[in-house]
Amino acid sequence: MSGFFGCVSRHSAVNDVFYGTDYHSHLGTKRAGMVFWDGTKFVRTIHSLENGYFRNKFEDDLPRFGESKMGVGIISDNESQPVTVTSHLGRFSVVTVSKIENIEELTAELLAEKVHFAELSGSEINPTEMVAVLISHGKSFADGIELVQKKIKGSCSMLVLTDHAIYAARDRFGRTPIIIGKDDKGYVAASESSSFANLGYEYVCELGSGEIVQMSSDGVRRIKEAGCRKQICSFLWVYYGYPSSNYEGINVEGSRYRNGGYMAIRDSELEPDFAAGIPDSGVGHAIGYSNEKGVPYKRPFVKYTPTWPRSFMPQDQTRRDLVAKMKLLPNEEFTKGRKIVLMDDSIVRGTQLKDNVVKLLDAGVEEVHMRIACPPLIFPCRFLNFSVSKSTYDLYTRRIIRDMEGGIENLSNELLAEYADPDSAKHKEMVEIMGKHLQLTSLKFQRLEDLVAAIGLPKEELCTHCWDNSSYVE
Repeated sequence: MSGFFGCVSRHSAVNDVFYGTDYHSHLGTKRAGMVFWDGTKFVRTIHSLENGYFRNKFEDDLPRFGESKMGVGIISDNESQPVTVTSHLGRFSVVTVSKIENIEELTAELLAEKVHFAELSGSEINPTEMVAVLISHGKSFADGIELVQKKIKGSCSMLVLTDHAIYAARDRFGRTPIIIGKDDKGYVAASESSSFANLGYEYVCELGSGEIVQMSSDGVRRIKEAGCRKQICSFLWVYYGYPSSNYEGINVEGSRYRNGGYMAIRDSELEPDFAAGIPDSGVGHAIGYSNEKGVPYKRPFVKYTPTWPRSFMPQDQTRRDLVAKMKLLPNEEFTKGRKIVLMDDSIVRGTQLKDNVVKLLDAGVEEVHMRIACPPLIFPCRFLNFSVSKSTYDLYTRRIIRDMEGGIENLSNELLAEYADPDSAKHKEMVEIMGKHLQLTSLKFQRLEDLVAAIGLPKEELCTHCWDNSSYVE
């Protein structure tokens, strides 16, 4: 998904940007970068994270930034960031959490204006450079940022570092968060509020949909009012968000407890020996299930963290599968002859879950009752870099549906809606087939209405597109 952290201070901002960005490492998969205004020039550094961790890669760069009082950092899904450009507005740097669905259309439009693009991500246009170019078309930074919000289809939240301030702008439908914090020296803007506590910052506010602010060490000035329409990514509470973070005033871990609790209520007839969660993203849901059900929470899997990263981080699928296989160690003390409820956040490709179930069965588990903390992923995400890589049929659910429909790939939205309906015959058959394929004793997905209730916001303020194809796309 990506995540960023920016700081303006009356003293050096370097360490706070360094550690604040590091607290977003759970969001990124490939690259990271930092850029500072040192009073005379922009100083930037970017590294790959595919063979190392953020702190290890960037610690030696810190002396280059001196005592800079303004800077931003980014943990990025794919493209190199930050992007620094020179324009009629002056020199500035941009970091984004974005997915530009109409990037080819915008590229053609700008090339027709004889604009060129310098930075590439592989053979593709760098989306963050696209944002920087669009900002440069504005009469002011505020005007340029509004142009980005108007032009881009998909999502885009950003921080813009100039020689006088940091501009923070949230996606126009609020799909990804920006939280403002402060201490006695200045202000910060971050994707995760969990980055504040250990750095001594306290919560000030969360930007609204499409809101733009200008942030200096003296205060935060609103440039553009927030819009009324919200479509906040529900997966922030299900999976992406760090447990101690809050979005829209709702704590991630608390939401996961409630979510697991709702699943336990619907499991009134099941009597497992204990509940467990796939580390780490299934743990909060499983604790909620355990508390509501009144059964113990135990760990039949223990994650080996010293050398194995999160399994979604390597870009190569073979490498991801290897990480997933090697990092989880079964504990036979809690497996032999047991009947367990196992929670996970979602099923994306299905490969890792199947391997984990086989591990448990090999370790002597008698029954594995799988509970997934969200509905089946049927529609690829159009707004964030999540749930599909090259094809819709990377999604396990869509492969099952395709096979059920005789190999037909171009399925109507009406037919897919039947599979999304948890009370339909097609949905029940689909889940039964999945359970057999995954060698599960039983399989249930969370109902969308229960997930929405666990989060605690009205459904119309949440993006639920990947489950029911129902979010704003204009």
